[in-house]
Amino acid sequence: MITPAGGNGPGYVPRLVDEVLPRILQTLPAVSLTGPRGTGKTTSAAQITSSIARLDRASEAAAYRIDPDAALARLRQPALLDEWHEVPGILGAVKRLIDQNPAAGQFLLTGSVRTTTEYTWPATGRIVRQPVFGLTQREILRTTGPLFTTTLAQDPLSLADSPDSPWTVFDYVEAAAGGGFPDLVLRRPAADTRARWLEGYLQELLTNDVLLAGSDPDPRKFSAFVTAIALNSSRIVDQATLRDACGIAKNTAAVYEDLLESVFFSERVPAWRSDRLERLAALPKRYVLDTALFLHVVGATTEEASHNPQILGALLDTFVAAQLRPELALSARPATMLHLRDKDGRHEVDLILELPGRRIIGLEIKATGAPTPGDARHLAWLSEKLGDRFVGGVVLHAGPKSYTLAPNIVATPISSIWGSAGPVGTLQTRS
Repeated sequence: MITPAGGNGPGYVPRLVDEVLPRILQTLPAVSLTGPRGTGKTTSAAQITSSIARLDRASEAAAYRIDPDAALARLRQPALLDEWHEVPGILGAVKRLIDQNPAAGQFLLTGSVRTTTEYTWPATGRIVRQPVFGLTQREILRTTGPLFTTTLAQDPLSLADSPDSPWTVFDYVEAAAGGGFPDLVLRRPAADTRARWLEGYLQELLTNDVLLAGSDPDPRKFSAFVTAIALNSSRIVDQATLRDACGIAKNTAAVYEDLLESVFFSERVPAWRSDRLERLAALPKRYVLDTALFLHVVGATTEEASHNPQILGALLDTFVAAQLRPELALSARPATMLHLRDKDGRHEVDLILELPGRRIIGLEIKATGAPTPGDARHLAWLSEKLGDRFVGGVVLHAGPKSYTLAPNIVATPISSIWGSAGPVGTLQTRS
């Protein structure tokens, strides 16, 4: 029996993934934890492992390069293979050991870079993938109760009964500025320290990760592309606009964008398509995964973000996506996060969750404190078009109240995602 995590180490903050990871290992031989560097994958995995091989340390990796089969056989199971991609040949050894003995609970693998080999031979059918993202507000505040995405799938209209929220728009901006990196959230409150931490993270991306793009990358143009992605977080733009802003070729832009997704800096949320609706735009929305990194790259303070409507809108949208992404990743058959805009720009829905059975939930994110039925007009349009497939619509806003906007559309504070707990306090972002 694998014991779930939860306070096994001093100062450990329980994570959402703690609920599913032990169950996965009880039935499958190996799990690969993927996600941004610095988001606690190794810490979470270490809560339920009996031994750890840190393959980013040359002294430990040497034996696994020479004879990975023999080295793995010596580990007590469940064994954690940290930064496995530093010794790519270790996957073949894992495959061979699992083929010999397919028992559950043998290996956890952690890494911060997506690679094609992880999802094809030799991992297929032997190693399942479990994403781990940054800390959510639910984790930071340690709130309990049903996950927001579970409530959405079961009864989104029940959100109209949510208690009043103590959060203001300034609290949301402060929380978003805190981001989700555990070290930053839990240990680095001072503004100067946080800025240096984030700059170091960014420079790692610009100087080391860029090398994954292939031979002779241009760091200056890559930096410009990173900034362009951040400036357009939560927005719908074609890649031609991004590459023209940076002066790079089409092929280079494609390589850079794939690289940014492979190191979990950003992601593309696809456009939702339906046979019931015509003339829907096909362009993706792009999101920076961490909101603290987003603000750092665009060079905006919390004061600027609070009073600049464009930055505020992008920040809140990016923040909401960052809260939903880890919840969705817990399900064996997760809802798909999408967006919608028609080609004429008359209708746009910030986020769509497509549930199994092609059922649809629509989400709008508003900086207003008191949304009106007009703020839900795109959701009402979508409901009319989809009929029974439309489970419900939710307008997430920065005000205190929850209420019904239409028969199948509710307005509720953004804080309903994690519960009624108040904000933890103001970051020292202006010191």
